[in-house]
Amino acid sequence: MRGERYCEVLLITLDRALTVDGPSATGEVWNSYPLNDCPQATWETLDAKAIATANSVPLAKLNGPRYWLMNSVEKVGGVADLPKRDFGGIEMYRQATVSIGPLLTASKPYTLHEVNRSAAFTFDAGQRVYELRSAEGMRFVMQTYSVQIDPTLTEAQLTDLGSRLALPAGWTYSSRILDAPLRVETGTTAAHVLQDELGNSYSEVAN
Repeated sequence: MRGERYCEVLLITLDRALTVDGPSATGEVWNSYPLNDCPQATWETLDAKAIATANSVPLAKLNGPRYWLMNSVEKVGGVADLPKRDFGGIEMYRQATVSIGPLLTASKPYTLHEVNRSAAFTFDAGQRVYELRSAEGMRFVMQTYSVQIDPTLTEAQLTDLGSRLALPAGWTYSSRILDAPLRVETGTTAAHVLQDELGNSYSEVAN
């Protein structure tokens, strides 16, 4: 699984409650893995506005292409019964829902979001992982890297990625080789996920 390419479509609905930062939002996460590797020529034809209209939602977001960094995933209940939909020629499963929060601040890097994905991720022993640590000591492991903002980004560049990131005060970025498997257990609880300014995605890991 590690190194495999995928992409996502988020179908976004607006909550009725307003916040000081505008309306709050929730997203259905549709993911091309393991159905296909998000063919670039097809991906480039997708139009977020047209997708939103076709699916009767106010907004849609194209997320990707991206590459997995975990070695395996265990999906509660498997994928056979997941809803499946075609987006402009790319088939996707509905894999999760995400609490996006207020739209004016949702896209800011290092903003924490709750994701209900009913899955456990495993990073194998001997693999390199890339981690953030917050000023409060929260630890996050990079689960996927994105080539949407920087199409030239490769996994080989992630070891030294910290020099490119404008981290919040007190935060650190580092990489290491795992001595033992690392599991992110979110099968029955919500995952806490954030992105850096390059769109790379991280999951909180229990200390």
